[in-house]
Amino acid sequence: MTHQLTNITIIGAGLWGLALAKLGNYNQHNQVTIWSRHSPDSLASIIGNTDVIVSAVSMPGVRPTIELLQSLNFPQNSIIVTATKGLDPITTDTPSQMWQAAFPEHSIVVLSGPNLSKEIDQGLPAATVVSSHNLAAAETIQERFSSEVFRVYVNSDPIGTELGGTLKNVMAIAAGVCDGLQLGTNAKAALVTRALPEMIRVGTYFGASPATFFGLSGLGDLMATCDSPLSRNYRVGYGLAQGKTLEEILLELKSTAEGINTTHVLVDLANKQGIVIPIAWEVERLLKGETTPQEAVQALIKRELKEEFGDLGFDRL
Repeated sequence: MTHQLTNITIIGAGLWGLALAKLGNYNQHNQVTIWSRHSPDSLASIIGNTDVIVSAVSMPGVRPTIELLQSLNFPQNSIIVTATKGLDPITTDTPSQMWQAAFPEHSIVVLSGPNLSKEIDQGLPAATVVSSHNLAAAETIQERFSSEVFRVYVNSDPIGTELGGTLKNVMAIAAGVCDGLQLGTNAKAALVTRALPEMIRVGTYFGASPATFFGLSGLGDLMATCDSPLSRNYRVGYGLAQGKTLEEILLELKSTAEGINTTHVLVDLANKQGIVIPIAWEVERLLKGETTPQEAVQALIKRELKEEFGDLGFDRL
């Protein structure tokens, strides 16, 4: 049986884009091309016959990428995959919402999960989730990216899948603070566990299913990012706990920590909509220099006592 090659164009040649290209190349039925603004060839010259477009740019690059693609001709049946984790500072929209608004006739698929780029680069096994309102499109991406080292699951809650990967970056900053202060395993476990209902509160505001946050793109990504020095957001929190300035940390990272912008947008949204996000709120104050790591921890411990699941309605799930 002969399989026709699937032409995949990955936009973004950072660590994540390169990792996705490597994963795509594991599947012998794919032809993968990476493009960035530094590429010698124009995007127009390579996108004319693409079947799958993967956006692996950072959050600030999403809108310019959308505008660029709107000026080009590419197949009407191309599937657009967004692999960006963040919130738009202007609209508070997620990347998939931005892509769907710009290309309403195309199927938009979200790819998100516990996928640390450096581990993927080493060929270590991993799993992820692809999600879309068009299940057939999600299943196509599942097939195109599945391999012996990368297991891909499907669900039909793209906004929840996307927010799991976005919001955990905020919590990873808090987890880095916890480890940087050497607060111990008990404190770390409490922090990460309480991070999950906070993420669910935000998710339900956006219309996501709470159940999605217990999967790979929620709890799975949260565990990976909050417990690994490979995570840039974790390293931000760890550095702050060691007394470094945010500017010093970002200089050391030499790359984007999406959790910083996400925290700012999230707190602004939560303040306007009355969403309770105590962990993110303390992270925001810490990033702005309005509190110290030690004071942030004390503020969380001293919060009013409450039921564990009283505000989430788990009894109705």
